Amino acid sequence: MKYHPIDRNLFIKNRKNFMAQMKPSSLAVFNSNDIYPISADSTMPFEQHRDIFYLSGVDQEESILVLFPDCPKEKHREILFLKETNEHIAIWEGEKLTKEAALATSGIKTVYWLQDLEKVMFEIMTQCDTVYINTNEHYRASVETETREDRFTKWLKDKYPAHSVAKSNPILQRLRSVKDQIEIDLMQQACDITEKGFRRLLSFVKPGVWEYEIEAELIHEFLRNRSKKFAYTPIVASGNNANVLHYIENNQQCKAGDLILMDVGAEYANYASDMTRTIPVSGRFTERQKAVYNAVNRVKDEATKMLIPGTIWADYHVEVGKIMTSELLGLGLLDKADVQNENPDWPAYKKYFMHGTSHHIGLDTHDYGILTEPMTANMVFTVEPGIYLPDEGFGVRLEDDVVIQETGEPFNLMRNIPIEADEIEDLMNQKIILSH
Repeated sequence: MKYHPIDRNLFIKNRKNFMAQMKPSSLAVFNSNDIYPISADSTMPFEQHRDIFYLSGVDQEESILVLFPDCPKEKHREILFLKETNEHIAIWEGEKLTKEAALATSGIKTVYWLQDLEKVMFEIMTQCDTVYINTNEHYRASVETETREDRFTKWLKDKYPAHSVAKSNPILQRLRSVKDQIEIDLMQQACDITEKGFRRLLSFVKPGVWEYEIEAELIHEFLRNRSKKFAYTPIVASGNNANVLHYIENNQQCKAGDLILMDVGAEYANYASDMTRTIPVSGRFTERQKAVYNAVNRVKDEATKMLIPGTIWADYHVEVGKIMTSELLGLGLLDKADVQNENPDWPAYKKYFMHGTSHHIGLDTHDYGILTEPMTANMVFTVEPGIYLPDEGFGVRLEDDVVIQETGEPFNLMRNIPIEADEIEDLMNQKIILSH
């Protein structure tokens, strides 16, 4: 791994919290992700299933975690099954976790090799009544691939049909949505790496650069700061491309006078950051661009203040819509008649700002969290309003990641990343003075 070792107390605490929510006489099973093939002997880079990582810190393939808090045999209350490592594997694939390293990483004392799985599972399944299976119930999930978790669940239910089945996901949705301080510190590192990438761009962007060159500058800075990749597919959208919400081609040349909308973020230790900034290719906003930019920034600032314990996600979005409506009236994009005659299911402001303002962020960019339940302290949300003007050839979106506090406004993990229009212009024009 490129990242520094994580304090295993995080994973010990996460398991304890999960087990406290389990039914009596039950066990829970969590699997690593597969390594997905491309073709021939090529594979996609391995990405660990976030749930087993959250509960153990194990970041390698073919790993299984079993939790059985009521097990009569104490050593079987927490078990890791790992792919057996040896000298041959170490030479050809690199070092895998030894039993000692797995203990150091996870705090789990009982580690078996995978070949012992069926024998140990038979013993412990005879001692429990309910088995928790791990299904993906995220509100944005759209999964067509059968995962390793799915295959394991099929095998388990087929082999042990008399057991009751329960779901891990509702417990994890609640636990993972509230961050430990160790997690917040890791997310801060991801945001700090993103900041370095963004500052690098301010002295790089000029008319004639290509969107993919900007993407290359970012990944260079991310990798050299121990991030393994972008936290999600980067959007580098110049000119009218900004009005395509999920524009990811990043293959156009940036022209003088245009804006570039960049929705990018580094990951660190599997934790995501999610930043959007919009900057002028030529180093100066036009008057109109700046007016729209400042309107979006004001909406972001006002929306951020509403992210406090007790807020309901759906109500929050209604309130943000009112603030955006006021700004759009000020910009002359809406008039009073538009607002008076609006369809309540698709308010007038949605013509220019059609997506949501905030989502949970953490181990996933769109992280776990039950949106019908009130916000609580230590949840981390994005705040990302935008105004999209295809007729005017530009769009503006601004986005920070913020941590809800017990009292007062949220703590902004991106507080050090330049966002004010004047500061962006000053930083972009510094290079011109320095280069002469």
